[in-house]
Amino acid sequence: MVSPLPASVLDLAPVIPVVVIEEASDAVPLARALVAGGLPAIEVTLRTPAALDAIREIAGQVPGAVVGAGTVISPGQVEESVAAGSRFLVSPGWTDVLLEAMRASGVPFLPGVSTTSEVVALLERGVREMKFFPAEAAGGTAYLKSLAGPLPQARFCPTGGIGPASAPDYLALPNVGCVGGSWMLPQDAVAARDWGRVEALAREAAGLSAGGTCR
Repeated sequence: MVSPLPASVLDLAPVIPVVVIEEASDAVPLARALVAGGLPAIEVTLRTPAALDAIREIAGQVPGAVVGAGTVISPGQVEESVAAGSRFLVSPGWTDVLLEAMRASGVPFLPGVSTTSEVVALLERGVREMKFFPAEAAGGTAYLKSLAGPLPQARFCPTGGIGPASAPDYLALPNVGCVGGSWMLPQDAVAARDWGRVEALAREAAGLSAGGTCR
């Protein structure tokens, strides 16, 4: 059974796992571990040849998962991702061509921004939910806090350099709906297929909120 999307992808969970899958055969057990740990939104980045097959497998075999495609940088990838079963799209940046392709896809999308001008340009085009990337390198919580005053209508999913120690500081900001990260998917655990450890780390991440307390 396919779980319905909420009004916003940003409201699915406090953390969206950012997943790089090298072997498509790992997709289903990995996704099941994340969902069991309380992280239903799963961003599979289009950085490997296995990515689209992984999205297809998760979409077809993991009830409760809301799988999306990340690192989307072309209209062709938008089309391929949605055809594979992606239920949301995330890009590291945007152009008008890419934005229109994502808008036409019919699924929610988070275009990437790292400057005030990019935020204003998206608001001008009717987009209010965005990815802030690379979060730490682009100014972190201080930068996002400074945007909340003049641009309160923009909401963000910061991604890039965020871990369990810094995530609560981002989640405390009024313009942050969730954060993206991969700390619940350590390379050694994935390589060993230690899905129990992944589930445990996902559960810890799902409990994060502003101030570091469980929601």
